[in-house]
This record gives sequence, structure tokens and C-alpha cells, in this order.
Amino acid sequence: MRNIQTILKGLLVVCMTFLCKGMFAQQHVLLALSKEDHVLAIIDPSTLKILTRVPVGNDPHEVIASYDGKIAYVSILGGGQSHEIDVIDLVAGKRLADIDTRPLMGPHGLDFSGGKLYFSAEGTKTVGRYDPASGKLDWCIGTGQDRTHMVYVTSDQKRIYTTNVSSGSVSIFVDTLLTFGPGPGGPPPGGQPNGQQRQGPPPNFGPRHDWVMTLVPVSRGSEGFDVSPDGHDLWTASGQDGVISLVDLGSKKLITTLDVKAPGANRLKFTPDGKLVLVSSLGNGNVLVIDAVTHQLVKKINTGHGGAGILMDPDGSRAFIGCTPDNYVAVIDLKKLELATHIELGGPDGLAWAVKP
Repeated sequence: MRNIQTILKGLLVVCMTFLCKGMFAQQHVLLALSKEDHVLAIIDPSTLKILTRVPVGNDPHEVIASYDGKIAYVSILGGGQSHEIDVIDLVAGKRLADIDTRPLMGPHGLDFSGGKLYFSAEGTKTVGRYDPASGKLDWCIGTGQDRTHMVYVTSDQKRIYTTNVSSGSVSIFVDTLLTFGPGPGGPPPGGQPNGQQRQGPPPNFGPRHDWVMTLVPVSRGSEGFDVSPDGHDLWTASGQDGVISLVDLGSKKLITTLDVKAPGANRLKFTPDGKLVLVSSLGNGNVLVIDAVTHQLVKKINTGHGGAGILMDPDGSRAFIGCTPDNYVAVIDLKKLELATHIELGGPDGLAWAVKP
């Protein structure tokens, strides 16, 4: 009887896995950027067939979709000189009017949070925000660092993380309520009789929110990064010396480095369960699979001559790797940890999911 129950439970797990995967595939499309063809490819994740190709600008790098899946945004880096983010109507399959990011130059990393588009701007060492409702840039903040490249915004919009490639640093911005009073950190005294200091803030000068930045030194060349699913750690890989830097987001300090020997490391992603970390490399095409707990190398999976963007299936069954030099998106079976198949596409890089409206 117990054996029968065990078998039935196993069958139920298998059925639910296929059901969830099928439901996700029916409700989402895969977005993949082609640097060579200058198109955004919209792909069916079940059949892995390209459904639509939408032209985009020269030098596209990253892509992200709005919550409702109706709009995709594509960053056009232009060597740090561009001021263009392309807007794609995913329903009609056509390009709409571009977003002009000036005075913020060289948009690259993208994130969508709180209904707004956040982007890094390499040329002006900043992070900017675009409000689709108003059609305007409504906020920005400077990092003061060279090649502010990738950006991650928490779901509550209270924290922003960036990697600054040439400066070898991670910026941690925290939306903080600042209060003022007598003593250090309070407003200057000024204007008091007999030289007495003002006790407390001046009239109509109360607490205010401000972004407090902490810079965490990491290896130069650190570019691709991800935050662990529990939100505790940030891992970033360096394409310069091939090491991974681990940052504790609570203490905002570097806790360790892992010499995984990944020359040309480009992107890094956690699996949805947080157990494994994948690192792609434009140097040799190997995708490194690392145990997130033991920090040990689990396996090397060769995908060709070079790997860039990484995207995970939410059910943890597959990983998609934009293999730019090989003109295809590699599909990795995460259960077997082996290369499964390819999706032909000229010079793919940035990848993203979009829900079907």
C-alpha cells in the first residue's frame, strides 16, 4: 500500500511539473535581442520557434517587458553615446516612438518596478527612471562610477543595486528617512543670539527621504550580477580576472571572492530555487554551474564560442543563454545540466520574459 502511495505521489509531482510548465509556456513569450540583425525576436517557449521579428535600433543590449506584457523596452547603448530606448508594441509586433533619455546618455541595464522603467546610463554615470504614464523621465541619481552597467530594483522600489564595471564597484542605494536635530548630522546653527546653537531643525524643516549610497569595492570588470532569491546576497562576476564577488546586502560588505577562473565572465544568474548559480563567459563559451551554498563548481557546460545573456525558466527546468558569437540562443536542461538545443538568431544578447496580454 505504501509503495502504491509513493508511486501515486511521484506521478502527481511529474504531472504537476508538466502542467505548470505548459501553463507558463501558454501564458508567456520569450524575448531575445539580436545584435547582428537589429531585431527583437518574440519566441514561443514551447516550440522554441520565432513568432515575430521587430526591428530595433543599432547596438541593442538589454530588453525588459511591462507587467501586462503589452510593451517591451530595448536599451540602445551606442558606445555610451546613445540616448535611445526603443519601445515595442508586443501585441501588434511593431516599434513605437522611442524614448529620448537625454541628458542621460548610453542607456544599458533595464529593470521594471512599481510600473516604471529604470535604466543605467553609462555615459553619464547615472540611473534614470521613465514613467510610461506621463511619458517623461521623472527621476535620476548619480553613481559617480565608471561604466554603470547593470541595474536591479527591489519590488518595493526602496533599494537599487548597480555594477560599475571600470570602477570595480557595486553601488547600493537605499531610500532612507533622514531626520535632523542638534549635534552631528543636524542643520548648521546660524543666526542665533549670543552665538547659541539652534536646538533642532529650523521652522518648516522636517524629516525627508533621501537615497543613501554605499559603494562596495569588488573586482574590476565586474559586470553581470544577480541577487539571491532570498534577497540576502548579491553575486557579481568579473570578466577581467574571472572571479565572483559575494556582497552581503544586509551589512553592505564584500564577504568573499570565488576564483572560478571564468575569463570573459559576462552574466550571472541564480536558479529560481536559489541552489545553483550560472555564469556565462564570452571568453570561452563555458557556462559554469556553481553550488550557491558550498561555492563549489558543479559542472562546466560548453555552449559554443561565447555566452552572454542568461534567462531562467521560472519552473527551474531550463536556462537560455544568448550565444552572441555563435548566432543562437542555447537551451540548457537544468535537470540534466547539459545542452539541450539551440534557437537560431543572429548575435543574441539580452533576454526577457513577457506575459501574453
